[in-house]
Amino acid sequence: MTKKIFSYEEAAALFPQARQLTTVAAEQVDALPEDAVDEYQEVVSKWAASLIDLGIEVKGVWLIDFDSGSGYYCWQYPEPSLQHFHGYEEGFSGRVKLQ
Repeated sequence: MTKKIFSYEEAAALFPQARQLTTVAAEQVDALPEDAVDEYQEVVSKWAASLIDLGIEVKGVWLIDFDSGSGYYCWQYPEPSLQHFHGYEEGFSGRVKLQ
């Protein structure tokens, strides 16, 4: 599969779908009993696969990146919008807020 490169406009257009998929999965996980490890893993795996199918990179549970070709537009649930960026080397800790 070819790596998808997103302009900010493309990432922003796809973001509502990614946020909805994440919100639904997070709510499913929140409804599980604490000892439902297999069910938790199944929900998270299906969530990740659905985002990967859209060309979005999954970096952690409820943490996704849209590759811009020079770094990543970064979002973590439950942030309200796609408003952060970080380079390839900096990772999540190096992200900065978009102007």
